[in-house]
Amino acid sequence: MQVEETPLKDCFLVKPKIFEDHRGIFLETYHRQRFSELTGIDSEFVQDNQSVSSFGVLRGMHYQKGDFAQTKLVRVIYGKVLDVVADLRPDSPTFGKTYSAILDDENLHQLYIPKGFAHGFLTLSEKSVFAYKCDDYYKPGSEGGIIFNDPDLNINWDFPVKEMILSDKDKNLPTFKDVFK
Repeated sequence: MQVEETPLKDCFLVKPKIFEDHRGIFLETYHRQRFSELTGIDSEFVQDNQSVSSFGVLRGMHYQKGDFAQTKLVRVIYGKVLDVVADLRPDSPTFGKTYSAILDDENLHQLYIPKGFAHGFLTLSEKSVFAYKCDDYYKPGSEGGIIFNDPDLNINWDFPVKEMILSDKDKNLPTFKDVFK
């Protein structure tokens, strides 16, 4: 496993070692001890989630607040997405900054997202199967979000907004300024 720092504090791009031969490929998707040795971070994941989305589906930007904030390790099992995170930790030197990466079933990269980040992704393939580990359980009353096209976060989705497919909830999320008044 190779771990690269992103421009955002405590957020890492994880590149697994892929073993390939005439039968196909094998990779280790997570190794807690090795990840901890490479980053100094020891996360204990307690819940795995998976979603299936069609081309143009945008999910985000979501986060869990307070005592139920979640660290996530996200990856694409099938397809291709533009994965985006925003640092929402007011005391962080990268507060209000964003980072994006292409995650797909070819590069098999993963993104480690610490507590206090908003997360979203846009499906760029006909279909995507997106999976992620969380270090705390989902609590509906602790969910939060920021609108995907927030002018302060200025995320470059590089995709026509009129072709995006969003839930009603995601279309009506507050702005960054509304959350951090």
